[in-house]
Amino acid sequence: MFAYEFMRNAFWAATFIAITCGVVGVYVVARNFSFLAHTLSEIGFAGAAFAILMGLKPLTGMLIFALLGSIGVGELSMQTEQKESSISAISAFFVGLGILFLSLSSSASSYATNILFGSIIGVSRSSVYQLVGLSVVVLLIIFAIQRPLNYDSFDHIGAAAHHINTGFVGVVFLVALAMAVSIGSQVVGSMLVFVLLTMPSSTARYLGKSIPSMLAWSVGLALLGVWAGLCLGYITNWPVTFFISVIEVTAYLLVYFTQARKKRA
Repeated sequence: MFAYEFMRNAFWAATFIAITCGVVGVYVVARNFSFLAHTLSEIGFAGAAFAILMGLKPLTGMLIFALLGSIGVGELSMQTEQKESSISAISAFFVGLGILFLSLSSSASSYATNILFGSIIGVSRSSVYQLVGLSVVVLLIIFAIQRPLNYDSFDHIGAAAHHINTGFVGVVFLVALAMAVSIGSQVVGSMLVFVLLTMPSSTARYLGKSIPSMLAWSVGLALLGVWAGLCLGYITNWPVTFFISVIEVTAYLLVYFTQARKKRA
């Protein structure tokens, strides 16, 4: 399997993306941003479609749209009482916009599949460098604000008591989230990127007793999902995204029902 360059590229890219999504996902779940992450993936879908229409790389458009969308949607969700309704409206608008851009493009069908469901097997060496670089940037952002981010995400009242600028921390995290959504979409696609951002971290909340342990469990489960998914995809020639989704959801359900049984015992 590793004799093929495309598989080596896929494993390198998927490894860094899984680490990034595993780390960011812990804070996504803690801050109840799962729905927001899903919305950003759909905004990114519109950006990727626009980039294709303009003759640019899909990742470039996805990054630009997701970064701009993260600030706008984040501010809107904090300022309006009907947060979910507002985000749903924005999500629907950008999905429609993405479909319009793809319909205007001459290569709609093939690119639509790659954007929606990922194409990690076909990643080139230059794309690997780009994805690894972006992953490192996201991780550096998270570690740079980790102390105030921990307070704000897990103890918002304590953060206010310690005079932490929660607004600034929130904006910086939204930028990191937008980047994580964009690079995570390269593995599982824009429609399923929330699987990598929410499932490992949701499972980790049952297994970890501290923030470092939750981070470790989340990263480990994300790596398990992408590595096993790539291997099974290579063996069966089935979509890698399918295996990643099944593995992460199965792990979550197993841990959830195990913990529920322990509570009843």
